[in-house]
Amino acid sequence: MDQQYSSILLENAVNEFAKLPGIGRKTALRLVLHLLRQEEGEAEKFGNTIIKLCKEIKHCHICHNISDSDTCTICGDPSRDASTLCVVENVKEVMVVENTRQFHGLITYWGGHLPDGRHRSGRPRNRKFGKPSRLRWNKRGILALSATMEGDTTNFYIFRKLAPYHVKVSILARGVSIGDELEYTDEVTLGRSIINRLPFDETFHS
Repeated sequence: MDQQYSSILLENAVNEFAKLPGIGRKTALRLVLHLLRQEEGEAEKFGNTIIKLCKEIKHCHICHNISDSDTCTICGDPSRDASTLCVVENVKEVMVVENTRQFHGLITYWGGHLPDGRHRSGRPRNRKFGKPSRLRWNKRGILALSATMEGDTTNFYIFRKLAPYHVKVSILARGVSIGDELEYTDEVTLGRSIINRLPFDETFHS
């Protein structure tokens, strides 16, 4: 039975919070009631922060990472090793790799994995997918996709596309367990995997 609310405004706010991932209606109600207990200025600050985020957030024109400007802090940092590019699946994993403090090259995100969007030719269907062409200008490429069947399929696709360009391609050492999503890997394990990464070859697809 649906919960009854004493206010349409309250119900509408609960409905919006409940749209967030991992937030059920009970938790949504608790969050809304918490906001109502705050001073008016705090609630306005919360709302304005979300509105400003949605209106002003940018994506780096080089790696597509979330940024406050057209070039993110990673791509704009002259101290980074521009000869090495690490490829991850999504924006969250850019942050995960950065938090290890073990990688000092550049990072780009691929936008998912191939089985979620391929033409019959094997090319990505989703236009948000990364392009292997950026990697070909780097001496070294690290494929830091999740250690799943889909991640390995995408690794193989990128590896084959880079074959003519003689880029030295490596993947994370399997300290990241097969079947694990990268965003749930602890930072110590991920950091060691980056340091002990392995050369990529076609045997990883067999």
